[in-house]
Amino acid sequence: MGSTVPAEAAPARRRNGAGSKRALRLAALYVVVLAVLYLGFLLYDRTAPGGTSPAAGNGVLLFTGMFVAFALVGALYTLHPAPRAIEVYSDHVTVVGRWGRRHRLPRLGLLSVSVVRRYPAGWLASGPVELIELWGEDVPNRSYLVAPELFAGAIPSPRER
Repeated sequence: MGSTVPAEAAPARRRNGAGSKRALRLAALYVVVLAVLYLGFLLYDRTAPGGTSPAAGNGVLLFTGMFVAFALVGALYTLHPAPRAIEVYSDHVTVVGRWGRRHRLPRLGLLSVSVVRRYPAGWLASGPVELIELWGEDVPNRSYLVAPELFAGAIPSPRER
């Protein structure tokens, strides 16, 4: 008879609802404010002397490209630190990133966490959100925008106790 490898127990999945909501709403707010500024500059360009010249000649195409680049980079930068969820196994934790990338970390008891900033519940998120710094042995510092209970079980830093 061959030996069988026991199947790994199903993980406890903790969704990052408040952290994701805050990141999505903040990214949307950023893009909307940037779009309003862009439209304001376009309207000014049309009413300024020489504003009826072709778009290529007065720099509107370059300005449009800059708007798209700033909007895309800014939105991605805002969304990146907010993982979708974490999966807690008995021997490790897996952080499921915004775009599905998975980072395997040691179990929660071996991770240290420090709250960098706390955000109260408000119109950006229905619950409180924390920007945390997470580290451990063989784990480089990582920053995450999460609901406070997401990494419950990790070791708080000495200044948090």
